[in-house]
Amino acid sequence: MEFVDPIRDVTKINEIKSVLKKQSQRDLLLFVFGINTGIKISDLLSLRIEDVWDDSGMKEFLYVKDSGELKAYYLNNMIKNELSEYLRTIECKGSDFLFKSKKDNQPISRQQAYRIINHAAREVGIPGKIGTHTLRKTFGYHAYLKGIAISILMDIYNHHSPSETFKYIGINKEEKNLVKVDVNL
Repeated sequence: MEFVDPIRDVTKINEIKSVLKKQSQRDLLLFVFGINTGIKISDLLSLRIEDVWDDSGMKEFLYVKDSGELKAYYLNNMIKNELSEYLRTIECKGSDFLFKSKKDNQPISRQQAYRIINHAAREVGIPGKIGTHTLRKTFGYHAYLKGIAISILMDIYNHHSPSETFKYIGINKEEKNLVKVDVNL
């Protein structure tokens, strides 16, 4: 697997969202879901509508089995907004894949997910290597800069050391000092 970069610039993230919104609500949801949860692309693509929505509405947490352990991922307002919009625009049942292919009842392929993400990144002028892991790395990069403990990110990524996680999310020694602990009591 080739090394890919996180998207560090929030302006570029928003530009990608604009490109994807014009292209497809499904593609926008894939991007937003990935950068807001850090879920592996294989797990994202295997999601079904019933994993995020039930009779009472949108779920607050998504549960995914990862390395034999059930992990909970919070569905924040960015995900909820795009998910609501997406579900409003499609006909579906609970057992349908969330990121269903336009060709059949299967999820989009990993290769298609790569093309969606890579094309949008290139369209907004992002240099560097971009791929499906970019979503996961972007999540970790921005979560860390917003004060999420490296130990929590290590758990999400199943890493064994802080240095492994720092390297994975693209944080170098200079950036470690930029974390703001903003406790507004």
